Amino acid sequence: MSKDEGKGWLRYALRESRGAFRDLALISLFINLLVLSIPVFVLQVYDRVVFQSGMTTLQGLVIGMGIVIGFDFILRQARSRVFQGVALRVDAAVGRALYNKVVSLPLRMLESRPTTFWQAVFRDVDAIRNAVSGPSAALMLDLPFAILFFIVVLIIAPPVAWVLLVFVPLFMILAWRSGQVMRKAASDERESAMSREGLLSELIAGRATVKSLALGETVGPRWEDRHAQAIEVAQQRGEAGDGYQNLGYIMTMSTTVVVTTVGALAILEQQMTIGSLIAANMLSARLVGPMSQLVSQWRMFMQFRESAKRLDEVFAMTSERTEAGIELPRPKGAVHLEKLNFQYKAEGHPVINGIDGAIGPGGLHGIIGANGSGKTTLLKLIRGIYAPANGRVLLDEADIAQFTQRQLADWIGYLPQECTLFAGTIRENIAIAHPDADDAAVVAAAEQANAHQYIVDLPDGYDTPLSEGGHGLSTGQRQRIAVARAFMSQPPVLLLDEPSSNLDKEAEQGLAETLRDYSRSNTAMIVTHSPVLLAICDSILVLEKGRVIMAGPAGQVLAKLQPGPKPLPVQEGKPA
Repeated sequence: MSKDEGKGWLRYALRESRGAFRDLALISLFINLLVLSIPVFVLQVYDRVVFQSGMTTLQGLVIGMGIVIGFDFILRQARSRVFQGVALRVDAAVGRALYNKVVSLPLRMLESRPTTFWQAVFRDVDAIRNAVSGPSAALMLDLPFAILFFIVVLIIAPPVAWVLLVFVPLFMILAWRSGQVMRKAASDERESAMSREGLLSELIAGRATVKSLALGETVGPRWEDRHAQAIEVAQQRGEAGDGYQNLGYIMTMSTTVVVTTVGALAILEQQMTIGSLIAANMLSARLVGPMSQLVSQWRMFMQFRESAKRLDEVFAMTSERTEAGIELPRPKGAVHLEKLNFQYKAEGHPVINGIDGAIGPGGLHGIIGANGSGKTTLLKLIRGIYAPANGRVLLDEADIAQFTQRQLADWIGYLPQECTLFAGTIRENIAIAHPDADDAAVVAAAEQANAHQYIVDLPDGYDTPLSEGGHGLSTGQRQRIAVARAFMSQPPVLLLDEPSSNLDKEAEQGLAETLRDYSRSNTAMIVTHSPVLLAICDSILVLEKGRVIMAGPAGQVLAKLQPGPKPLPVQEGKPA
């Protein structure tokens, strides 16, 4: 499936269930035909059994109805099972396609929306599943048979048929109006809920800061406002929905009253029988019932429509390259930057401005500069998780835009500033991008990151379970595990962003020795202000406002940046 084409994702999700929907339509046909048996039974009982004392007829009718009821139960159970199968297939297909789509989106696209948006998009899958396999789907299958029931009423009780012709359009107008109101109310409810959940996500993500600064009372009013707004909007939506549902219920009762009244007058004029009136009442209930349900179920249809619209938007986003035209051998590690430019907003100030040059192959290269000078952004551009606005990044003379993220992850190792660990064991976290790696490779990566010794000192060693975010380990220990993760593929290009920010002096010195050895056969670039790491660099790049203001051998650059104290001038006859 091409997930970038309109509603292709929905067609793809429903494709495997086409046979099931045919079965559902056939089962619904028989179920609704069997529904006619009850009014016919009542009609026969009143018109043939009661007035003619036909006990034999009654026995035959009862036996027949017993068979019909049993068969109806079997059919309804079968329909429920088919619906469950459809729900499972749709949920799996849409959920899988959405996950694959989201993980293939560029980082800038993911960063452009809040976390709550992406969480809500995955909840939209539930709305799609419920709409195509829940009560609303059954209602849509039953609605066409309202025409059949009306025809039967027209045959057995013509005087009351016109009553249904008046009330059915009223129900449809009510359902349409309910949908218009509920769509707006549901949209407002979603926005207010996302606003509240966004604040909650921030509080949970920054829980250490919240506790350390005792922000409970400070942030409390903001939470109360958003929570109160969410409750108010939900209440307004509920009141609107209840109002339309109650109005639908009143219209249903009114239909029964009017049908019975008109039918009674027709009976007095001998235009129909009592049995016909009772049967017509039962059929009108079957006809009006789905119309009344349509009023209450319209919210589900609106949720489906809005969820489908949001999913359309996500699936229409441009993905990163997921397939490579050719498999190339392992690069040597030569990085070339050609007039590289990048800004976060189209009209914004360039964060990277015209950087041009070559790095490697081989060697250890430091990148320094003030906060906001573009150091981290430059690494993300070299890694390929940001796409330049202009210019390009070459790896061994090949534009990295032609490679998939999987290829780049193997060739360009990257340690971001934020060391994110996941729930699982230490081994799983180190080899998370290489689940098939053997133990020797995992241990070797841990040794390069100077993490092996403290890991084996733990009671469970590499099988030590970590909670979300790696809590239970120190920040330095988490950072070393993240460094080991970057070493796993032994990439020809290694990018490290502040790799020693949480390390003690001993661990920092160990990392320096590892990088020195690694850079003899690979290209390593580090963003750092650590004198220990800068002292072992072969070259240093100095950034300022996205531009390279100085570059060259490390000793020369450091000498210019940190000149020694100049001697005082010596006056004649006076000691210096």
